Amino acid sequence: MTQDLDALLDARFSCRAFLPNPVPEATVAQIVTTAQKVPSWCNAQPWQLIVTAGAETDRFRDALYDVASTTPPAPDLEWPKGYPGVYGSRRRACGFQLYDAVGVGKGDRAAGAAQMMENYRLFGAPHVAIVTSPADLGAYGAMDTGGFVTAFCLAAASHGVATIPQAAIAAQAPFVRAHFDIPSDRLILCAISFGYADNDHPANSFRTARAKVDDVMDWRS
Repeated sequence: MTQDLDALLDARFSCRAFLPNPVPEATVAQIVTTAQKVPSWCNAQPWQLIVTAGAETDRFRDALYDVASTTPPAPDLEWPKGYPGVYGSRRRACGFQLYDAVGVGKGDRAAGAAQMMENYRLFGAPHVAIVTSPADLGAYGAMDTGGFVTAFCLAAASHGVATIPQAAIAAQAPFVRAHFDIPSDRLILCAISFGYADNDHPANSFRTARAKVDDVMDWRS
């Protein structure tokens, strides 16, 4: 079973180009059913999803792109204050890999900005899940929901469905809340764009590295 889990984790990646083919609703329900099995504090299961398909995805995609083109970020949760040290190094390495893959030259800010805006086109995905958590549960509700997001991505991979969790969508929380009529007592944490990967697209041609165990674990006995 460990080998199966490792294989599934190896298969999962952040997909940045999707085919237009929709995922059957029954498959989406199976993915959510599996993801629901993650632990949460007091079994609160704080996550809620709004999932789009077809014309609804396109309406949201088009409106989101227009808003994001002119509106400053306004996330429900405070953005990171920075990425110091190794965290910034890992972030830059991922960005450079993406830019190299899609042909964005070093220092080409216009092309880099255009690639970043593909977030708001949902990378062409046929579906998006808007992920929320109760504001009253604060950081711990968000932490539990993060576990659900991971499980969703792994469950999707087991069905051959590609995903990309997107904090960028949460940058436009006021628009997202209004578009989907999301109550003010729920935090908009992220979105997960999903569908079937366009494996021929260069944006899907690279994989990020992971830190070594000794870099993240301090073993004491």
